[in-house]
Amino acid sequence: MTVVGIRCDAGARTGVGHLVRCVALAEELVARNVEVRFLADLGGVQWAEAQLTQRGLPCDPPPADAAGLVAAVERLGIDALVIDSYTLPPEHSVAVRAAGWPVLAIVDGDFRGQTADIYVDQNLDSVITIADAIGLAGLDYALLRGSVRQLRPLTPPVHSSTRTPKVVAFFGGTDAYRAAPQAAALLAATGVAFDATIIGANEELRTELRAVTARPDQRFEIIPPTDDLPKLLAGADLAVSASGTSTWELLCLGLASALVWVVDNQILGYDRTMARGFAAGLGQLGHFDEQSVTTLRTLLTDAGMRTALAARGWAAVDGRGVERVADALLTAASRR
Repeated sequence: MTVVGIRCDAGARTGVGHLVRCVALAEELVARNVEVRFLADLGGVQWAEAQLTQRGLPCDPPPADAAGLVAAVERLGIDALVIDSYTLPPEHSVAVRAAGWPVLAIVDGDFRGQTADIYVDQNLDSVITIADAIGLAGLDYALLRGSVRQLRPLTPPVHSSTRTPKVVAFFGGTDAYRAAPQAAALLAATGVAFDATIIGANEELRTELRAVTARPDQRFEIIPPTDDLPKLLAGADLAVSASGTSTWELLCLGLASALVWVVDNQILGYDRTMARGFAAGLGQLGHFDEQSVTTLRTLLTDAGMRTALAARGWAAVDGRGVERVADALLTAASRR
């Protein structure tokens, strides 16, 4: 049996985006009878730990140095290694490749010094040109979980103005920058009716969310992080979220979205998504203004605008990225 190792991390500050897309790839590999072993520090985030345990994916502590990583790869019988990290020192990937194992690096524009046999940049309009390496770039390689892919509609949804719009707002498994309460306040400021489900990453945030003042026709349901999020999104008319790895899930589902950029490494993806008309932009977290309110109000009241956004997004992401990446990875593993 082929064995693939995945070196990634999650945490309260780093978030869970790296883990989520690695889990998506792991699902596809396991479906092909490949054994997958994670080498990860999940930062004590229970939701992140559950993503592995509920799928039966074993996780070992991450080695402290490059030599330790090479030793772990050899000890676990790994045939190829996936790396997805903003903080892993580059010498780790150098050492693994020098020892004879193929490496696939998942990146977001900046390679951060990592060297690999295969680079995957799933971001919109990304380009990879590296001599003697395979570059898989763009939304055709978006790594989406099975729980999202199976809910992709056969055709993009058509919205109606006859019902109160259903909204889902979420900002990752940790919401480290406390975006959810600001999004809830922005929704309330539109002054129009909605039925919103808001994910509060912890009890402190959920308490803050419950304090947001809303009109009688503006309904908030505050819930903790849930594995049922894809189902909630599939039944929604509008998503409010950060411009990050989850954006490609929203597009695949054909869900009209209002995006926020939270940290600097989201700016490029945010700008590209807005330029292609795949989502509506609310601006930078902490700097919402009257235009942000107007944009969100229009999305809530204009079913035609939501329909147009849904159609463009649905056509951009077909949900088969994990298959294409798995093909390339297993081909490299077989050549070792």
